[in-house]
Amino acid sequence: MGLLVAAMPAVMPAAAKDPSPNPAPNAAAKAGAATPQASTPKSVTPKASANTPKASAKAKDDPDSAVEQIARPSATQLAAMGWRIIDDPATGSRLGLPSVLVPKIAQARMGSRWTSAHGQIDVETFRLHEAALAALFDDEKKNRHRAVEHSALKLDSFVISGMQGLKRFVERVQASGSELRGITIMFDQATENMMAPVAAAMADTFQGFPDPNAGPPPGLRRSVDYGTGVVVSDRGYLLTAAPVVDQCQSITVSGFGHAERIAVDDNGDLALLRLYGAQNLSPAAIAGNAASTDNLTLAGIADPLAQAGDAAVTHAQARLTPQGLDPVPKLGFSGAAVVDPQGHFAGIVSLKWPLVASSGTTAPTITGQAALIPADTIRSFLAAQGVTPSTSRAPIDQSVLRVICVRK
Repeated sequence: MGLLVAAMPAVMPAAAKDPSPNPAPNAAAKAGAATPQASTPKSVTPKASANTPKASAKAKDDPDSAVEQIARPSATQLAAMGWRIIDDPATGSRLGLPSVLVPKIAQARMGSRWTSAHGQIDVETFRLHEAALAALFDDEKKNRHRAVEHSALKLDSFVISGMQGLKRFVERVQASGSELRGITIMFDQATENMMAPVAAAMADTFQGFPDPNAGPPPGLRRSVDYGTGVVVSDRGYLLTAAPVVDQCQSITVSGFGHAERIAVDDNGDLALLRLYGAQNLSPAAIAGNAASTDNLTLAGIADPLAQAGDAAVTHAQARLTPQGLDPVPKLGFSGAAVVDPQGHFAGIVSLKWPLVASSGTTAPTITGQAALIPADTIRSFLAAQGVTPSTSRAPIDQSVLRVICVRK
């Protein structure tokens, strides 16, 4: 039976390019892109069998038929496979990866590559400039090493699945202008019962051009996360929102190095970090009282995806409403400092991305929520930890640092 892949909404298309030495897309050449040279897979095109249907066998295996659906693994199953959301620096894509199944990482010709210990599973990302989506779609379907079973082309994405040599494959490609980004997932037929649902989850999670202002899919954590911390003492203490440093294998503060998580408040909103031996810190003046106003300024460091890899402190205006801070700031502003119009410290931002709605094959709607953790709550928390708030008047931008969490 052919591999069934979860359909992806047009607003979040995905991609793929053959992992192991894969066929080069002639379509990219037609569009003027630099195309890799094709190489022949080690295994030849398989003979037809119950598990390897011919591309023209049945209507449901028609290469032009709609891509069918397959149930995704449960959260428990994904956790056991080491499922995590990662940002691929080679292509700028975001993808879900079963890290236990594909522990070997290497650089690919046009992206990144992850493989299992003995090569049964192969995942590869790629990126093409000045390429044509429809032309690549046609070329990939005509690849002589493939028996295509399902395919679907949309305005900004396509998906193809079937057999390549003796392996099953799923390919997703997403377009933005003339740039294409994609992912190919390949696995041995012997692993199909386990890998077919996982491949569907990977294809569904893949984002070739992730929204820099959106969080990861609900319930999933990025392997490297970025937030903001506020220096509260020249003895090396920083404050951030607790979710920023939740389940971290290591915590790093840009420009200063490793930080230790000292405490988390009872509500799980605040986390106290410490930098040992750090010098030239500029604590925020959090001892005074801010004016009573709904008009506030947020000072934080946005996620690298939201500012083209930069690490600059930026400001955002917001109003305090009964629902929280509006508008919701960019990803990376969790833990950002909040000040009133006179520059007095009013609190920090707690940024969350809960699931709002999901229906059938429609992608979940993810809407950020930004809450203000007020200065009084912060002062009480610091007092309980024996940290004396600073009374300095350093500009708030000097007290804001990037916090980086690396998870397993």
